[in-house]
Amino acid sequence: MTIRKEMEALLSRGPMNARELSQALGITEKDVAGHLEHLAKSVAAQGGKLTVTPSECLECGFRFEKRERLNAPGRCPRCRGQRMSRPEYFIRT
Repeated sequence: MTIRKEMEALLSRGPMNARELSQALGITEKDVAGHLEHLAKSVAAQGGKLTVTPSECLECGFRFEKRERLNAPGRCPRCRGQRMSRPEYFIRT
């Protein structure tokens, strides 16, 4: 099974963040974002959707609702804090 097929199977079962995916698949967290972009396209072609639960600043509560990139943000635009929750990904069919 390819990495993306394994990732699709994992995300169909329930939400996971990039760290959990990297540990389950044996790849780096940086590689997860690239695979997620391709996976989003293939899932959309099959009639599903890759859904992202956005990151949130743990210091001021700002939610990254409009963020289009799939990786975690580095800094909060409101308070400049660097403590963020990790975005979670899952597949809806």
